[in-house]
This record gives sequence, structure tokens and C-alpha cells, in this order.
Amino acid sequence: MTDATHVKKDRPWLIRTYSGHSTAKASNALYRGNLEKGQTGLSVAFDLPTQTGYDSDHVLSRGEVGKVGVPICHIGDMRTLFDQIPLEQMNTSMTINATAPWLLALYIAAAEEQGADIAKLQGTVQNDIIKEYLSRGTYILPPKPSLKLIADVAEYCYTNVPKWNPMNVCSYHLQEAGATPEQELSFALATAIAVLDELKDKVPAEDFPTLVGRISFFVNAGIRFVTEMCKMRAFVELWDEITAERYGITDPKFRRFRYGVQVNSLGLTEQQPENNVYRILIEMLAVTLSKNARARAVQLPAWNEALGLPRPWDQQWSMRMQQIMAYETDLLEYEDLFDGNPAVDAKVAALKEGARAELANLDSMGGAISSIEYMKSRLVESNADRLGRIENNETIVVGVNKWQQGEPSPLMTGDGGIMVVDPAVENEQINRLNDWRASRDSDAVEKALADLRAAAAAGDNVMEPSIAAAKVGVTTGEWAAQMRSVFGEYRGPTGVSGSVSNKTEGLDHIRDAVNTVSDKLGRRLKFLVGKPGLDGHSNGAEQIAFRARDCGMDIDYEGIRLTPEQLVKAAQNGEAHVVGLSILSGSHIPLVKDMMERMHAAGLSHIPVVVGGIIPDDDAERLLAMGVASVYTPKDFELNTIMMDIVTLVDPQSVAAE
Repeated sequence: MTDATHVKKDRPWLIRTYSGHSTAKASNALYRGNLEKGQTGLSVAFDLPTQTGYDSDHVLSRGEVGKVGVPICHIGDMRTLFDQIPLEQMNTSMTINATAPWLLALYIAAAEEQGADIAKLQGTVQNDIIKEYLSRGTYILPPKPSLKLIADVAEYCYTNVPKWNPMNVCSYHLQEAGATPEQELSFALATAIAVLDELKDKVPAEDFPTLVGRISFFVNAGIRFVTEMCKMRAFVELWDEITAERYGITDPKFRRFRYGVQVNSLGLTEQQPENNVYRILIEMLAVTLSKNARARAVQLPAWNEALGLPRPWDQQWSMRMQQIMAYETDLLEYEDLFDGNPAVDAKVAALKEGARAELANLDSMGGAISSIEYMKSRLVESNADRLGRIENNETIVVGVNKWQQGEPSPLMTGDGGIMVVDPAVENEQINRLNDWRASRDSDAVEKALADLRAAAAAGDNVMEPSIAAAKVGVTTGEWAAQMRSVFGEYRGPTGVSGSVSNKTEGLDHIRDAVNTVSDKLGRRLKFLVGKPGLDGHSNGAEQIAFRARDCGMDIDYEGIRLTPEQLVKAAQNGEAHVVGLSILSGSHIPLVKDMMERMHAAGLSHIPVVVGGIIPDDDAERLLAMGVASVYTPKDFELNTIMMDIVTLVDPQSVAAE
């Protein structure tokens, strides 16, 4: 007898690892190695200068080149990145947003050099700038021109690269910023609605359903895997509802919710990092168990991402988890395991109800573009609630706030369990960039840039002039400079401004201490918080500023993407009593060194500097030797303890200027 639920085995999802580091040549070797190990698609991580539209030799790029991804300054770098990888046969995901039109232009130009038919190219460019304003910080332009560039990519792709996903609505970083499931659903769907509304009049009505069918999503799956699985089923049902009711799409194939996933990195712990292997595997269940809400592509973080940059072996281990699930288990042999389950149906209904209510709220404010400041503040508040529950032991995190004692991890021996990028990489990349500029036809470059600038100013689609610019050797920084010159540059909301929270649990004694020290100082204790360099992951800095504000400190949160010179001037002009720096990109050594030297030169050596980030123990010792007062890493999750440290550092007897 045949089991009625047993069906022909499904094809596995695309198996990816999010990777790229150091140089295009090194990343190419990593990609080819991963493909040989069984990876079935590429997922490209770009470094922060590339993501924010700067060449490797820009002042803001210092210390950031090749750290969190691969530097791509021009078509020569892109050519090297995909050397011996036939792009016509590949499915490539590129995690790029503000410079998405440019990186796609470089990719198309490189594919044409290989002789590829670009109509056959398959892959995805993330191209979701709205979530950058909310959570990740790699935006360049104001919201409206950014939305226009998203539409340019979609309009170009649906006729020229029809198998390419021109936008990947990214709710992943919303969860990393603290979003509840309802917020993740509603904020992401509101983003998709904003893009489709922008596109609706740009294509013939008969072609619009096809374009809707190319919009994809990139989501997050946390440790509460039942809730996360229900969230994915809610996404599927809500997207079907929106495409049918709002846009009148009748063909079910154009209403399918297509998504890729990387499971949660926010919950990975520096303490007992070997436990992260279990977390990653459990989180993968949320996006694979339910057939009707199964991911099209999966990439998993590595066990050591809370410590630093994963090595190839670490990525291989995560890839093997996917392969075991897809090929050793019988998961793909069955219909959906949860259809008709009353508990699942009830949870999905509740999530949809909450998401619809929030979507209606956003719609009343004018949609996603008009609601950025509101959404940002909601995320900061939700993240504060999440951290508060961990601090108060309402949420248990094994090895963090419970069962902290354990055997030392053997995985941490030798190289400390992470890859370290050679500092020489930056100078080598800059030298190659200078050689590239010297070898170009400068007249062709100037003409291409003028054509690009003219197209942007006229409101024309920028993709064709971008591809032309790529072919003559224009650089990433030069392309972005044209966009900045036409549309201006934007600084997003921090989500920290507003009234002090009414929550007083555990804060009264800190507020008393802040008041006592402030009375002795003769003015309110001033705490300057900022992020030097290009790292836009501002969650930690926001939570420190948010808690310090609630403790009664005078907060000057300077936000993201600042030079050490700007932060020193802010400390001087604002008469700060203590300076807090947040750096999660691995660039803490050169940036803090520059900062401390400038503080000394400005006569501000008496002001304590504290640093937070993903910082290995050896690097923490180096920072302390530079004069940093305290170093905090993800294991320091008790924000109230940090607040008391700040108060102690600003004792009047140790502040020579007062």
C-alpha cells in the first residue's frame, strides 16, 4: 500500500553560502571550491565601500576594504571574480542595494565578455533600499530617487534579462534589527507594494503580471521555528492576497511567493559558539519543513559568525547541513506536513491579522516611503524589548543567561576559530585600482559619465548608460558620484530620538547615579555615540544610545558612516564626557587607532573612549593598549552593567577638563 502523502521527490532548493572576502581573485577561488563541494548557486558578499559607492582609496574606505565581502571597483574586478565560472549557466545572488544598478551593469558586461546570452542569465540582485534606511545603513540617496533606481532595474530586466529577479524584498535585516513577525511581514510587504506601485505605469498593462512574478523576497528564520514556519505560510497567503486584490493578477503563477533565506545571525552567540550549529539547523527547519512555504534558495550562516569572518571549512560545515537535509532525509518525498493543522492555522491567522493591521497603518501614512522614520522607531523599540527580555531572563539563551558554565570549545584553538583578512590586501587593491585608472581611455570614461549623469538628471532609465560606463572602465565610486551629484545624499533616521521610556525596571539606581555625577559635573553627563567607517549595522549602537537616554544621560548619537575626524570634532564641539564607538565590520584596529591619535592631538585624551563590536580577544588587548577604556563584545549583553561602567568612567575626579 502506498502512503497517500508520499509523492514524487521534489527537487532540492538552491544551496548557497554567502561569501566573498579580501580580493576578487581570492573570492573566485573560494567560489570555485564551493561549487566543487556541491554548492548549486552563488551568493556574493560585497565589501562596504562597494556597497556604499566608494572606491577602495576613498577616505571612508580606510580599514574596510575586503573585510565583510569582496571589493569590486570596476569591470576588471568583476571579470576576475567570475573567472572560469560560466555565468550563462550560473544562478547568482548579489547582496547589493544602493549600488545595485551598477553591480548588475558590471555583471552583465562581464557576462557579455564571456560570450553569454544575457537573456539567459539567472539570479537576483537584492536592490531593496528601504530596509537599508531601517536596519543596515548602506543607503546613498534619498528615498524617492532610490525607489526610482529600483524601478529602473526592474524595467530593464523584464525585457532584457527576463529570468533575473530585479528585486529581492529583504525582511532578513528587519528581524536582525528586532522586528516582530508581524512587523517583518508588514514592513516587507509594504516595501514590495511601494515598488509595484512605482512600476505599474512604467510597463504595458499586459506585461505587468510578468513583472510582478519576478519580484522575490529574502527572509530570516529565527530560533522559534514553529512561529517562523507559520510566518512563512502567512507570507505566502498575504502575497497571494495582495497581488490578486490590489493588482488584479489572475494567473496563480505570477502570484507565487518566491523567496530565498538566510537563517538568523542575530541569535548566534559568542559564548559557547559550538551551540550555534544546533541553532542554525533548527532555524533551517522553519523554511524547509512546510512544502507550501518552502524556500527556493537557502544559505546558512556559519557557527562562528559572532566571533568574526568564517573560514572555508566553517562555510562547508553549514553547506553540509543543507545537503544532509535535502539528500539524506525523506523530507522532499511528502506533501505539506502542516495543511489542516489547527494550531498552525490559528497561528497563521493571527500573524496575518497583525500584519494586515500594520499594513493599513502604513498605508494611512502614505506607504513605506513615507513611513521610514516611523518604522525605524518601531524596530528600535522592538529590539529594546527583545534585549530587555534576555536581560531579565524572560527569554532563555543557552550559554548566555543560563548554563553559562561549560567546557572550553576545541573549535576555538589555533587561529581562534575565524579568518583574518591580511591588512596588506587594502594597499594591494588600491595599487590595482590606480593601475586600472591609468590604463583607461580617459575620454571614453568622461563621455560615459556625462551620459550617465544626463540620463539620471532627465529621469531616464540608468541601466543602459551604466552598462556602457562599465564597459569603458568607470569605477564604482565614479558611478555613485554621478548619482550623488544628481540626487543628493541622505542620512537616515536613528530611531533613538523621542521621549524617555516609562520603563524603570532596573534603571532607578542607574538614574540616581547619573543624576549624582551630573550634579557634580554641573551639567548633564554627555555621552557621544557614533559609528566610524562604513559599517551600517547600527542595532548595537542604537540600543546603547536608547538605554543611556532612558538612564538620564545627554545622548549625542551621531549615527553611521562617520570619519574619526568628524567624531573627534563632535566630541570637542559637544563637550562630551565619554565617547562610545561601535564597529562590527572587523575594521576596529585601524579606525580606533586613527580616532585615538586624533583625540590626543585635539587635547581630548582625558575623555574616556569605549568600543563595542565583534572584536577577538587579541584585538581587544591591542585596543586597550591604545588607551581605550573598555571593550564590549556580543557576550556583554547586560546593558545596565555597561551603563554603570559609563557612569564610573565619568567620575568628576578623573575628568581633568571639569
